Amino acid sequence: MDVFFALSEPTRRSIVEMLAEQGQLSATAIAERFRSTPSAISQHLKVLREARLVQVEKRHQQRLYSLNAEAVKQLEDWARQMSARYDTLESMLDNNN
Repeated sequence: MDVFFALSEPTRRSIVEMLAEQGQLSATAIAERFRSTPSAISQHLKVLREARLVQVEKRHQQRLYSLNAEAVKQLEDWARQMSARYDTLESMLDNNN
């Protein structure tokens, strides 16, 4: 699963933001914060898992979700590289005017 596809959906972005702010949360706690059905949230969590943006830990009957720090760091590194490239391009365009 592609990270950018996973993040293209607003609910999934909200889940990622929620986990970044609050740390590990159960699937139930995540689902309670949305108007969507629990099964819809479960599908969103599945997409995020397949994209390796979140990881899940089973504790008894609960599934606890947290961000996959390695995947988030890779995404951050990519964004930083792209920002530097855009800065270089902007500088080149400014020099040509």
